[in-house]
Amino acid sequence: MALGPDAVSLTGKVALVTGAGRGIGAATALTLARFGADLACCDREPDGLRAIAAAVEATGRRCVTGELDVRDGDAVRRWLAEVAAAYGHLDVLVNNAGGGFYAAFRDVNEKGQRALVDENFTSVTHFVRGSLELLTPGASIVNVTSIEASRAAPGFGIYAAMKAAVESLTKTLALELAPRRIRVNALAPDAMPTPGDEGLAEAVSQGQREVYDRKVPLGWGDVDDAAGAVVYLASDLARWVTGTVLHVDGGSHAASGWVRRDDGTYEP
Repeated sequence: MALGPDAVSLTGKVALVTGAGRGIGAATALTLARFGADLACCDREPDGLRAIAAAVEATGRRCVTGELDVRDGDAVRRWLAEVAAAYGHLDVLVNNAGGGFYAAFRDVNEKGQRALVDENFTSVTHFVRGSLELLTPGASIVNVTSIEASRAAPGFGIYAAMKAAVESLTKTLALELAPRRIRVNALAPDAMPTPGDEGLAEAVSQGQREVYDRKVPLGWGDVDDAAGAVVYLASDLARWVTGTVLHVDGGSHAASGWVRRDDGTYEP
């Protein structure tokens, strides 16, 4: 079937976005609404949750919200029951919630490690497992990971390992859910300032953010760049795309250590 402009429309679809109160999650939820989807948004920060709900509803779309910690399996299941009661089904699941802190592996204690594992990996399994009966044939799951899943990450060892685990799980789920025509892909952003990353960027760059800029061929991006990629993966434009990792990073992954000189050429 030939594709037309209506292939990107999400009208009549229901999308769930975790960590929707700010950053990539908020941009994604609002963009999905602008393309026609009704939303289910969760976050543990009530102010951000109220703001994104108001923004979604201003587009004329519905928004069911849940203030919860994505690491809490019981809380996730209770809220998914509310989503089921409100909508009856899901067409798009965006596992965006996650986070980390800057510390060498030897300085991360067991409590810190558990928090990183649960927030970045276990939360994804909670939502996928809890949504399986709600997802319609042809539905799309998008797991937001990071460029750190594809390279060494000193100072972010456990975080990066969990993002890599999510990418591995993404590929397995793509195969296991293919008989139901449910597509499963990962989105790997980089060089995209978000509220949650401000302190991390400062710690890593030691106040010299322009140094990292030289490692990103297109320069710094924006959360809306990630949101646009999610819309693509959620729409019929990506109806035959599954089990893949889409890098939305301005060429950072392709550069792999090459640094841009002032004249536009590169040095390793």
